[in-house]
Parts: sequence; C-alpha cells; structure tokens
Amino acid sequence: MCQLLGMNCNKPASLHFSLQGFVRRGGETDEHADGWGLGYFDGRDARLFRDHRPSAHSPAAELTRDRSLRSRNILAHIRKATQGAVDLLNCHPFHARLWGRDWLFAHNGNLEDFHPALDGPWQPAGTTDSERAFCLLLQRLRQRFGDAADAGDAPDEEALRDALQRISLEIAAHGSFNYLLSDGATLYTHRSTELHYLERAYPFRSARLVDCELSMDFALHNHLDDCMALIATRPLTTDEAWQPLPVGEVCAFSDGRQWRPRSTQSSSFGLAVAV
Repeated sequence: MCQLLGMNCNKPASLHFSLQGFVRRGGETDEHADGWGLGYFDGRDARLFRDHRPSAHSPAAELTRDRSLRSRNILAHIRKATQGAVDLLNCHPFHARLWGRDWLFAHNGNLEDFHPALDGPWQPAGTTDSERAFCLLLQRLRQRFGDAADAGDAPDEEALRDALQRISLEIAAHGSFNYLLSDGATLYTHRSTELHYLERAYPFRSARLVDCELSMDFALHNHLDDCMALIATRPLTTDEAWQPLPVGEVCAFSDGRQWRPRSTQSSSFGLAVAV
C-alpha cells in the first residue's frame, strides 16, 4: 500500500529534512514506485506537485525539497497502486473546494466494492477508490452542514471532527482507510491500519532519518515557541518518540499540536525553519 506524510505547524515551516528520507521510500528504500505527490497551503490557497514517476527518481521531487517551500500544512504521498492505473490523475493528494476553502486529501489503503452514488459537484477525475472516497467525504459534509456562503459559515473544528468520524466509519467498512485531510488551518487524520505521529517542540533535539544517513539538530533551526506535528505511515526517524494514532478515530492537529478548543489557543507569528 501507499505511504503518507503530513505536517501541521504553528508557523510556516520547511519540510526539507523529513522529505529527504520520505521520497526515498518511493522506489529506493521501499516498493512504492507508482507515483507521488505533495500538496501545501500558501496561506489558504492549495498548491500541488504530482508525478506518475517514482518519487526517488522524479526531477520534480527535488523542487519540493527546496528549503524556501514553507507552509503550516503539508501533505505528501507515495503510491503503490491497488486500484487505478499508474497515471498522473491517480496521484495523490487530491484537491477540491468546499465552503470557500481549498481541501487536500491523501489516502493509504484499499476499499473493496466501493462505488458510492456521487450526485454532488465532486466527481473523480481518475479511477482510484481514494478519489471516490474523497468525493463522498465532501458530499457527506455538505449534506450534513449545507452550503456555506464563505468559510466563516463553515462548522468549527469540533463539529467537523465529529462529522468526519461518522463518515470515516462508513467508508472504512469497505476496507483500510488511513488518510490525511486539510483545509489549510487544521490537519485531520484517520487510522485504520498504520499511522504514527510526533510532536516537535522545545526543548528541541537531534534526529536521524531511517531511510538515509542524514541527521539534524533542531535546536539550531527552530525558535523556542516553534511547534510542529508530523504524521507518517511509518516513523521517519530512529531516535524520536513516534506514537501510533488510535485505530478508528479521527484526530485533528492545529498549531502543531492535537486539537484543543480555540479559546485556549494563542496566536503566534514568525517563521519556523525545519522539520
């Protein structure tokens, strides 16, 4: 199956270090050689890089490892095809708009006998079960909350997470449904089989990648108030406290930590450097 990598931060940050290891899993240190993609948010606008070639050998992958690419939410995916041809249209992440927001979605798993009736504006461009799941997820959200004139009318994090929990249970009945979903503010996750997370915050330490001989001392590259959460199918580093996410639950990450009521959050400005 595929592999996922997500990042959520309290400030725009570079994913340069983590991508050095992750992209090698696409045809070099692992067998996921059927395409790859990376999506990030420039403010609330989504941007995408996708390629049907293996990430370990894709010229475009080098662009995504540019240190100048910074965002508060980044989703990356390397594909091992289970449904759908090896084709650019079938590469994740997938992009759509709902409630005046851009949304990005990436899936790892296999959904059997999954052909939902899609009667909304979201229709698959490719032939994967993953894109069908994304379309159904958006359709169910609109059925639950209606059409919002703008992002200000959309549900809050708690209501949205509760709705995603019910929808994910419906879809996961067809097979494994590990996913990352973001609207540029919050990163939502769901684990069926394998998905881990890590929170990096002060005091920062050094870490070494699993997939290549590369290490970084994060204390040299981050400020005291920087905070970031990483989500990956399998841990990317050997010496950090990666934890498995709970099976069958939707988790939300905001400002670099698992979701908490917005009234307890504090605003933060500046620039984080590396994760």
